[in-house]
Amino acid sequence: MTDSATPPLLRPRALRAGDLVVIAALSGPLPAEYESHVQHTATVLEGMGFRVRRAPLLAVGRRRWWSAASPAEIAADLNGLLRDPEVRAIVAGDGGQTVFGYLDLIDLDAVRADPKPILGYSDISLLHLALYARTGLAGFHADMAVPGFGGHWRTAPPARHAELRDLYVRLLTDPEPLGALPTGPAWECWRPGRAEGPLIGAVINRIALVQATRFAVPLDRFDGAVLFWEEIGGHISHVWSYLQVLRHAGILDRISGMVVGIPHAIAGLEEPDASPTLAEIVLDVLGDRDIPVLGNVECGHAGPVLPMPVGVRAALDAGRRTLTLRESAVRP
Repeated sequence: MTDSATPPLLRPRALRAGDLVVIAALSGPLPAEYESHVQHTATVLEGMGFRVRRAPLLAVGRRRWWSAASPAEIAADLNGLLRDPEVRAIVAGDGGQTVFGYLDLIDLDAVRADPKPILGYSDISLLHLALYARTGLAGFHADMAVPGFGGHWRTAPPARHAELRDLYVRLLTDPEPLGALPTGPAWECWRPGRAEGPLIGAVINRIALVQATRFAVPLDRFDGAVLFWEEIGGHISHVWSYLQVLRHAGILDRISGMVVGIPHAIAGLEEPDASPTLAEIVLDVLGDRDIPVLGNVECGHAGPVLPMPVGVRAALDAGRRTLTLRESAVRP
């Protein structure tokens, strides 16, 4: 297979009770105050029926600049997990600013030979996009140790925690589609309509940036896709600029629907009567494109994260505020 080929969707094997899940440092370091998050993540995953261990680089005090280690060291750690047949899934410790440094060091043949779920969002969403582009791997845009399983899940109401646990167990172990994701009270219809297609998405800045590299998602992958994105930090004008990049790249002319995550820590959106709103920005860039838009979905830093498996077919009905996964992210 050449690098320019568009591979079919590559689903990992469904996990079984007793399978080994490894928590790994795939980007940022582990500060001492978040060690309890990693420990709680292990407890959550063990409660799902899996064995859990942590990768060597996930250690308090270990760091290089803003990363857990050098890009080469992180790639070596990840490649070891990808090649180890005992490891059945990988959960990211945290996000950060490192994945761009080792995209060209990942053992893609190991991914193709034994595809495994890699769970995470933020910087890890870049990993999902690049591996989907190069190998077809279904990316598990989902919670990770910090602050997800170890933080957001710990503070969620008991009923929500139980709902999430059931959702994630099915995500990882059931070759049947998840069906309708649980609708949150914040979900808003920004433009009504229906769409159905493969989910593709990430932090919006990662979508814009990866398209400028040789790890870009081929444009034909966006044909009929349901694009999901979220953002953290920066200013609302940056979001407008990233959406304009997607417009110039031709992505907005190809997608059939859009799901927007709850914004987190974005300057210009702090006040209830802020203008422009995120919805106004989205609709401004979309213009007269007849694309349904569902806003304020829990698919990012505002967490806990609803799983958005990259490459898996989904049905969106923005007017009814529903998002339904038509396919499973795993195979029998």
